Amino acid sequence: METLNPRSRSDAFGSKINRASSPLLVIAIPWLSILLGSLAPFLPIISPVPIVPPFGFLLMIAWRLMRPGLLPLWAGLPLGLFDDLFSGQPVGSGVLLFSLAMITIELTELRFPWRGFWQDWLMATLLLSTYLCLTTLISGADWTFMQLRVIAPQLLLSVVLFPIIVRMVALLDRMRLRRFRRVD
Repeated sequence: METLNPRSRSDAFGSKINRASSPLLVIAIPWLSILLGSLAPFLPIISPVPIVPPFGFLLMIAWRLMRPGLLPLWAGLPLGLFDDLFSGQPVGSGVLLFSLAMITIELTELRFPWRGFWQDWLMATLLLSTYLCLTTLISGADWTFMQLRVIAPQLLLSVVLFPIIVRMVALLDRMRLRRFRRVD
């Protein structure tokens, strides 16, 4: 009579037994994806107007809306500081705006605990438009109708890309929570 090793069985439930998510991946993937998104100004795109969306800010909003408890409330400080270092904005503007966005999302979720795709998209649109307008003012540009027309393509592209960013974050989240076989 042959004894089967429980690990070698491939039944419907055996593939999920004795597996755990990697603690390094669980913690690092959200932070690293936001930090890599903040490096978007290094993309080789030449344009007379700002067209590249603030990917770091978009990814932070997407992670925060998808997984509310994943990023702590204070995460806006280090993420905003890293974004300031690579975006060309004055140091402190990203810290302030990332932190205010985290606080705004937190207060909105306390007030309205239910939400869906359309509410998340509306929240992201409001945060993105506020972020882009305030970064324009903080950078020292004059607030004129011409300046509003200059940032409009960037805002429009950011709003249109948000569902794609959310889908990408969902794939990263699935990878983050993928289970690995433990070696005992």
